[in-house]
Amino acid sequence: MESPDARNVVQLDAFKPRLSLSVANAKITHGGFDGPGYDNCSGYGSRVASLGSDALSAYETLDPPPHYDFYTKTEVFGRQRRFRPSLYQLHNDPKDSSPPIYEETNAEPIRGEDSSEEDEEEQKEPPSEPTRFGWIHGVMIRCMLNIWGVILYLRLPWITAQAGIGLTWVIILLSSCITGITGLSTSAIATNGKVKKGGTYFLISRSLGPELGGSIGLIFAFANAVAVAMHTVGFAETEHGAVMVDRINDIRIIGIITVTCLLGISLAGMSWESKAQILFFLVIMVSFASFIVGTIIPASPEKQAKGFFSYKADIFATNFVPGWRGPDGSFFGMFSIFFPSATGILAGANISGDLKNPAVAIPKGTLMAIFWTTISYLIISATIGACVVRDASGLLNDTLLSNSNCGDISCQYGWDFTECIANETCLYGISNYYQVSTTFAPLITAGIFGATLSSALACLVSAPKVFECLCKDKLYPFIGIFGKGYGKNEEPLRGYLLTYVIAACFILIAELNTIAPIISNFFLCSYALINFSCFHASITNSPGWRPSFKFYSKWLSLLGAVICVVLMFLLTWWAALIAFGVVFLLLGYTVYKKPEVNWGSSVQASSYNRALSQCAGLNHVEDHVKNYRPQCLVLTGPPSSRPALVDLISCLTKDLSLMICGNVVTAIQNSLRFIKASSERHVTWLNKRKVRSFYRGVVAAELRTGANMLLQGAGLGRIKPNVLLMGFKTNFSSDTPQAAHDYISILDAFDLRYGVCLLRMKEGLDVSQSPQSHGERRISAAKMNLLLFSFLLITEKKINTQRMSMPQRSTGFQKAQGKKTIDVYWLSDDGGLTLLLPYLLSRRKRWARCKVRVFVGGDADTREEQKQDPQPERCVLIAHPGVLIMSTMDRLTYCLQLSMTPTFDSVRSSVHRFEKMLDRFRLDTNPKQDCDSGSERQQEEPWRITEQDLERNRAKSLRQIRLNEVLKDYSREAALIVITMPVGMKGACPNTLYLAWLDFLSRDLRPPVLLVRGNQENVLTFYCQ
Repeated sequence: MESPDARNVVQLDAFKPRLSLSVANAKITHGGFDGPGYDNCSGYGSRVASLGSDALSAYETLDPPPHYDFYTKTEVFGRQRRFRPSLYQLHNDPKDSSPPIYEETNAEPIRGEDSSEEDEEEQKEPPSEPTRFGWIHGVMIRCMLNIWGVILYLRLPWITAQAGIGLTWVIILLSSCITGITGLSTSAIATNGKVKKGGTYFLISRSLGPELGGSIGLIFAFANAVAVAMHTVGFAETEHGAVMVDRINDIRIIGIITVTCLLGISLAGMSWESKAQILFFLVIMVSFASFIVGTIIPASPEKQAKGFFSYKADIFATNFVPGWRGPDGSFFGMFSIFFPSATGILAGANISGDLKNPAVAIPKGTLMAIFWTTISYLIISATIGACVVRDASGLLNDTLLSNSNCGDISCQYGWDFTECIANETCLYGISNYYQVSTTFAPLITAGIFGATLSSALACLVSAPKVFECLCKDKLYPFIGIFGKGYGKNEEPLRGYLLTYVIAACFILIAELNTIAPIISNFFLCSYALINFSCFHASITNSPGWRPSFKFYSKWLSLLGAVICVVLMFLLTWWAALIAFGVVFLLLGYTVYKKPEVNWGSSVQASSYNRALSQCAGLNHVEDHVKNYRPQCLVLTGPPSSRPALVDLISCLTKDLSLMICGNVVTAIQNSLRFIKASSERHVTWLNKRKVRSFYRGVVAAELRTGANMLLQGAGLGRIKPNVLLMGFKTNFSSDTPQAAHDYISILDAFDLRYGVCLLRMKEGLDVSQSPQSHGERRISAAKMNLLLFSFLLITEKKINTQRMSMPQRSTGFQKAQGKKTIDVYWLSDDGGLTLLLPYLLSRRKRWARCKVRVFVGGDADTREEQKQDPQPERCVLIAHPGVLIMSTMDRLTYCLQLSMTPTFDSVRSSVHRFEKMLDRFRLDTNPKQDCDSGSERQQEEPWRITEQDLERNRAKSLRQIRLNEVLKDYSREAALIVITMPVGMKGACPNTLYLAWLDFLSRDLRPPVLLVRGNQENVLTFYCQ
């Protein structure tokens, strides 16, 4: 990335205090100094050293200036890597021996002070450095050799004869525009951070993510392997020696032998490969010089018989226009054959791991290679088109006779080739022969050898390098064995063998014009994604997109991507469909598998931008009952401790609405509480369970305060919770009365317009060993210190492994419920939330076979009126004390009449148990005690229940007792019971009495019980227009 100009940086060395001799001679460590006058302080994962108090007053060494080591992950031989001090080390008291665990750092574990002498001796000799190349040798020459491939010698004269000089220039310039735009995009991506091994795959995958990066990496590696076959077949076509079998089989034999020799050079190492490339480059330069000199020398009769007449304006004019021949005689036919020659622009980027400075070498070398090769192609096509006619016989006897009627351009120069043109038997001319203009024919042949073999060798090296990086990322199965490297250069020897096999298979085709169009679409697809990567990274405005290469345009990159896609279909539409089909197939697989990699791609930045834009857009949308969604804040504590609660609410909200798992961490008075509230390990557990939920943890002195923080602070804009869900406090009878009072106080969520739901299960919700609550368990100071000490000894790798291995306990809500019932007791009109939640639940596959039975209470005076209502679908409120079958609406069925009138005789024993439950909460009413003192005690202990409270709420108490018996009678075999939760009025019903109602109402029931209370606002759409 771009570094600041050194001239604009203020040097602070002059402001440093002079150190004493003892300090100057101190041993330098990666945190600071280690010597007299210094105190060593340990931190989490790193070490820093602090000066004495007198030295700190002049210059604070704990707060160092910017340093490269703070931002890189690589080690430098000869010194230990420095680490930036943590915020805790800078801000807190150094005497504090318990640094916060919530501070995450990338620091690596430290070696001890007393390392052995053997380790020091091992570090005296630096490791052998692998071969590294600069921008000329590693990128420019390599790219030029790959571009000057088989097309230059074997097909460019033929393309010029077919398309004419004018359209040939168009083909060359169009190809150069595509590769030039791609080169600019590649340069921008390559200068936006450190480029490692993998070349094109590394650039695309780290920009667009593993989904597109993996698919295009696999295709690009395959295309390079096929390109090896194309260049090798081109080399084999130049052999005009004795025929061994026939033309096709001779090409196959020579091609296999050639690619085997190239494999041997590749296996010898990059140093040998680079030497071979230099040799090929020199041979091609000599061949070019021979070609240019040959066009200047006056033509001999032998050359004229082969169609060469040196520079002639008439020949140039004749060859400037197209002369289409054969089935491939079209512009796009010629373009599809020529374009593979321009695909070598990524040959340098593909060996990015072998470059000294890829961020400098890739832009400079690639763009220079594109420029010089484009100039050379234009010159050669113009030169050969101005010197050589399209057809010639090569016979010295075909001179122009005085009485012949000749209309060919060659007739103007005393030659008559009309007979071979008419019979299509001409063996020379630019349509048939390629080395007529050279002074020494073997030099052209040597140039063909150098161009074809260098391109084949470059592709043979590129394909394994790209494939090796792809295999190491483990995005696809069964290819990991090819990711192993050997030697100091980590050469992918297995990848070389695989590329050899693929190339050998395509060499058996033995037709250059058949192989070239196959790889054109693959390369165009790769170029399209490189350009799109640059555009996408720019358009997302991510702060991490800061390429030091500034000569690019995001719109030009988008244009390049569109042109590449259009050309794919114009060239070979069926091959384009195959290429896109393979890309989408691999893309779908990667999306399905969701590989655990995080490369900070532009797709992630785009997702954030879209989410932020959509959230802000909701501020302009008014709420409507038809768009109501139950957005749930679930007080789960650590989600893994209450999996049943998580699973049930996930069924309600998945792909429908918001779910936030809240965790209140209490009673831990040191920094360990922050790591318990941190989200990473809990989000990992949720993702592994495939629960679509957010997580929010808070640290508070008590549960009630933390819950209030979550109620008021959770959510974003209109995407915020409107329903609070908790597990029922089953241990309130044995817990302290104040704890029961605080638990019910959470129901102040009603004041914030929340609906409230409580889930109770017979076996309980908390699967951990802690008591049932929604905060963390209390830990003694000694045990806490032990845990803290143990945690400090665990490395980051072990922490990640531990997070991934958190237990995934199964619950009943993860299974299909079968043909059971969901019993809904809609006893009070709460706006319809009691009815909406089971309906949403019944839409899920696991609950689809369950029948929903609705028990509804109403007024006795309206019973006959509702029976006679002409619109039965409007009859929602059914007469109390019974429930009648009125109608069926979607999946909601109304049940038979049942008695709800409480009788004292039937509930005598239940009333006795209920009153006994309340004994510990009652206020002692001693008649000798002063009334004022009793009131003061009730104010100090608001959970106390007076006789007036019991008498005032007796009818409601008996109703809850009777309801419990009804639930046992009618819903014993239900899969789930949903019941409207009563509301306790403040000042009239103490919290402990209200909790006793809820406890007695839902106790001793086999099915899970969900107590629901809406916020008295409509959530149903019976009358909505």
